[in-house]
Amino acid sequence: MIEVQDVWFGYEGRDVLKGVSFKFDGGVMAIVGPNGSGKTTLVKHLNGLLKPRKGKVIVDGLDTREHTVAELSRIVGYVFQNPETMFFEESVYREVAFGPKNLGLDDDEVERNVQWALEMVGLSGYEDRSPFSLSGGEKQRLAIACILAMRPKYLVLDEPTTGLDGRAVRGLVKVIKGLVEEGHGVILVTHDMELVLELADRVMLLREGRVTFDGPVDEFFSLDLESLGLEKPELLKIAEEAGIGFVRTVDDVARLIT
Repeated sequence: MIEVQDVWFGYEGRDVLKGVSFKFDGGVMAIVGPNGSGKTTLVKHLNGLLKPRKGKVIVDGLDTREHTVAELSRIVGYVFQNPETMFFEESVYREVAFGPKNLGLDDDEVERNVQWALEMVGLSGYEDRSPFSLSGGEKQRLAIACILAMRPKYLVLDEPTTGLDGRAVRGLVKVIKGLVEEGHGVILVTHDMELVLELADRVMLLREGRVTFDGPVDEFFSLDLESLGLEKPELLKIAEEAGIGFVRTVDDVARLIT
């Protein structure tokens, strides 16, 4: 379990997180909110990239203030918003193998982890390709594979759909659903309300460094999103016009109106 207990953090004397608390133990949680609300700052605390000024972050019993990022990254994997910043090897295989090798795994285990991770993200057969030759969606999936190869229990994806076209987003959604089926907990930092609607079990809303909502996805979408500076998904607008209530997929709409 990830436990965030009354966490405060700031930059240059300005508080960015103000008493944030929550627990996470699986499924898909979306963290949403306006720019500058503290979303990325918060999730960087989950694997020790940042340490709280006040309060605690406990990851499967480990206090992040007392453990290194390398130790914590074996439990919580973090995929940055721009995946290219993670790449430096000459091939996809070597890129994905870098993390497991640094963990001290033997060659056979590295091989198994790499092949499993590439299969999970749909990049089997890409082993000899240059990471920098891939499309935007493929780079995003490769970034996830690099983290998966270290077998973390939880994954944090920071704005994973930024710059992706519709086809790439659909591929990413498939990957995330597969990860949840495999037993991984996924935390999404996103402005993409369509992604939240399709994937999230739970939504946490941050505003000015404080949690102002934390609850089920259907309750979140019953809020006045426009007043929060957030866009309601088109599917929910259609459902409202049809008078059929909360839905998550086009199939739900079709089933309820027939």
